[in-house]
Amino acid sequence: MISWAIFASGNGSNAEAIIQKFEGKERDGTNIKLVLCNKKDAYVLERMKKYPHIPTFVFDKKDLYETDRVWVLLREHKIYSIALAGFNWLLPANIINALPSRRILNLHPSLLPKYGGKGMYGSHVHEAVLANKEKESGITIHSVDEKYDEGMIIEQIKCEVLEDDTVETLAARIHALEHIHYPRVIDDVSRQLGISSIFTNIDSFDFYNSSEITNPNAGDSSRKKFNF
Repeated sequence: MISWAIFASGNGSNAEAIIQKFEGKERDGTNIKLVLCNKKDAYVLERMKKYPHIPTFVFDKKDLYETDRVWVLLREHKIYSIALAGFNWLLPANIINALPSRRILNLHPSLLPKYGGKGMYGSHVHEAVLANKEKESGITIHSVDEKYDEGMIIEQIKCEVLEDDTVETLAARIHALEHIHYPRVIDDVSRQLGISSIFTNIDSFDFYNSSEITNPNAGDSSRKKFNF
């Protein structure tokens, strides 16, 4: 069983799309076990009231960066993988280094490396895409490291930018791609992790105390092959 935690900061539509993908399907090997949020008034917390069996945890910068509170929570719930879904803070090194490479995923609303980095999220990205008269945009699903949007690209899905697009119309098409493809890629990753569990007992192996951290080279194609 691959246990995931979702980190979210805002509306939570992607977090809910992920949960709905796997709801009632834990027997297939993926379990959304925990949702963490860094804003006490984020709408994702309202959405989570529909899923009372999934614990939620609200934390602040001190919890994340100055104490081990979040790290300990992940360990207590035996979280094996993390999906960032509209989460706009960097994860600290103790969390990134605790999980083997490519067990932490992020979703970005552009075709990285374009329009990535600190401050580039949500409408800020779409405004920049339109201002530069790009012909295409899309989403990038990538692994997470200690910098904004610089992890290995796992998959990119493109969409056309129309001449009469506004931030709102472009955002709507991007959201549609996110809700379809991010859960699918998480499913793909879970299946790969399930294969690797033949060699590693996930339920008993403690990645949070392990030095088994890999850093394989990333390719440069838009759809990557990833090994676990």
